[in-house]
Amino acid sequence: MPSSELLVAWLGRAKGLERMNFVALKMLFGDKAKYFGIIMGVTLASLVITQQGAIFIGLMARTCSFITDIGLPDAWVMDRKVLFIDDVKPMQDTELYRVRGVEGVAWAMPMYKGLLRVRLDDGNFQNCNLIGLDDATLVGGPPVMVEGRLADLRRADGVIVDQVGAETRLARPSKVPGGKPVPLKVGDTLELNDHRAIVVGICRTTRTFQSQPTIFTTYGRATTFAPRERKLLSFVLVKAADGQDVKELCDRIARTTDLAAYTGPQFKWLTVSYFLKNTGIPINFGIAVGLGFFIGAVITGFMFYSFTIDNLRFFGTLKAMGASNETLLVMVMLQALLVGAIGFGLGIGLASMIGYAARGSTLAFMMPWQLLVVSGGAVMIICILSAVLSMRRVVTLEPAIVFKG
Repeated sequence: MPSSELLVAWLGRAKGLERMNFVALKMLFGDKAKYFGIIMGVTLASLVITQQGAIFIGLMARTCSFITDIGLPDAWVMDRKVLFIDDVKPMQDTELYRVRGVEGVAWAMPMYKGLLRVRLDDGNFQNCNLIGLDDATLVGGPPVMVEGRLADLRRADGVIVDQVGAETRLARPSKVPGGKPVPLKVGDTLELNDHRAIVVGICRTTRTFQSQPTIFTTYGRATTFAPRERKLLSFVLVKAADGQDVKELCDRIARTTDLAAYTGPQFKWLTVSYFLKNTGIPINFGIAVGLGFFIGAVITGFMFYSFTIDNLRFFGTLKAMGASNETLLVMVMLQALLVGAIGFGLGIGLASMIGYAARGSTLAFMMPWQLLVVSGGAVMIICILSAVLSMRRVVTLEPAIVFKG
């Protein structure tokens, strides 16, 4: 056959397939009840999978949010038995100088991290994360200052309180009975382990997993506030020299000092892994996502199968007119993918609205693009399973059945 005849035949086949696809869409939109039912099933599955997945990722991100906020150091050095960021096992102060002596270290600064009780004006106590920064450089300080300056920590008894803690758990009771608590402000005083502290700044930090208030001060002052122990050094923050590979430096520090040394991403994963292995969070959210997938698949599969059964007479007519099984299967798949795309878009849109409405609240919500890929893959599986269930009836359909009775 000449090439021109092949081109004409191909164009005719393409136009025929286009007309068949148009018929498939007319069939889909014509049955409004089934159409909206299928859309709702896919939307429900997409919403539950995306929303629950976003909360799970948000919770896991909060477990290592403190590491994320302190992005300046290249490596974290700690006791070998530390399992996650809040599992502090103090070291002797001399370990700081041993780390500084390792080849490839540009600088190394101490950090204190501990849990301390703060006595409030009404006599109640509130546990807080106390962070002690190097007195000279203040490395490891809060990422954003709302009021005051980081350098104000060098003032006598100075501390910086995170904004959420200052407005909620550390807020002063209202002078009016039943009134709203009064947020802490610069110049207010706190009592930390029977020591006086003056608020010199308010900062903004990422919420932690326990959502406890965070108080920053200098390392020397933090060790004064904290209960007396022989070992008080929590972490050593390390900056690699120019041109030094960070992972290689961590290995060298570990060999030289017999301490654990991790890059920022490694320490984050160590923390997240601990919560994944030792808490019920993955199981709980896994069950929720699984139920969303199962319920969405059942609703979508049932509605799509019912839609196909109701339209068997049209498929039979097309088959009697010469339409091949492949053409009919393309029509069914087009219908399934279209409702899948619409339902997926509605689902992630609703999930995004929930996350936006909950911004600034205690709800942990994070929706990266990888979650959308996973959610989209789950919705595609649901649509393919629904289409396969319906395709069997279309393929085994006898055209003559249309003309009986």
